[in-house]
Parts: sequence; structure tokens; C-alpha cells
Amino acid sequence: MPRIAPAEPPYEPQIAAALERIMPPGVPPLGLFRAMAKSPRVFARMFAGALLDKGPLSLPQREIVIDRTTARLGCEYEWGVHVTFFAERAGFTPEQSAATISGASDAPCWTADEQALIALVDDLVDRRSIGDDTWRRLTAHFDEAQILEAIALVGYYHTISFLCRGLKLPLESYAARFPR
Repeated sequence: MPRIAPAEPPYEPQIAAALERIMPPGVPPLGLFRAMAKSPRVFARMFAGALLDKGPLSLPQREIVIDRTTARLGCEYEWGVHVTFFAERAGFTPEQSAATISGASDAPCWTADEQALIALVDDLVDRRSIGDDTWRRLTAHFDEAQILEAIALVGYYHTISFLCRGLKLPLESYAARFPR
């Protein structure tokens, strides 16, 4: 059982409109979104800073950062939702999705720019800083706006992971699971 029960319909009008805009047609709102709906202020701020729009990173690059961050933080909930909704669109193989969980940052299934993004996530999760070698690798492939976006994504999905894990949200029935 989650620590805060997700809101049930009918939702406040602004929440209902946001949920309709965010979720794919025919897919019920995520438990995370419905839990956040219990605090309209937190819900609004969560989506105001969500970085869900098209930014300077490609979809595969963005998903590598999100999947690696959530996996490294043990957040099967968010990792599973992202793998389910975005892995195929990002062109990930099953091997690549699995490598976001436990593969080395230099795993051969990734290109050099993708390896740099994974190293960034690993540095921030493990050391809460970016090592000089990782920085050199990043600047060889990305401009400043892309690097800032990647760092912000790690921070944002760190928060999302804390929310999911702290609230003990049950996994979505349709979402991918960590390989066993």
C-alpha cells in the first residue's frame, strides 16, 4: 500500500486537464501523478519543472539519462514506466534497457556520447559531483545547453525517484520490471 493513497476521480479541473494532456489516450493516470494530485501545489510545480518538453537532447539521450538515474536509485516504478513508454521509440534494444540498470558506463552497446551521459549519471549519483574525466567526455560530444539539460534531468529524476520510493508506490501493472 502506498503511504499516500492516490487521488481518485473526479479530479480538480486543473488536475484533470493536466492528466488528460500528459497521459497517452486510453492509459489511466499514473499512481505517481494521482498521489501528487493530493497536493495541487506540488502537482503544479512537478509539471512546471518536468523537462517533459522537447529539449536540446535527443529522445534516446534523454531516456538514457532518465533510465540510468532511476535505475541507479533503485526506482523500479519510474524506470519501468519510462522503459514501457519510451524505450521502443528511443530505439533501445533489450540489452540497452538492461544496461541502464547495471552495465558499465563504457558498455559496448552504447556510443561514445551515450557512454558520456551514463558516466555523468554515475558520477552524480555516486559522488554528487562530476569528475574531470567525465566532464572532458561530455564536452567532446555536447554543448553547454545539452550538458545543463542532462544535469537537470538527473536532478529532476532523483526527486521523482525519492517520491516514488518514499511513498512506496506500487508498480504500474503494465510497466516493465527490472530484470532478475
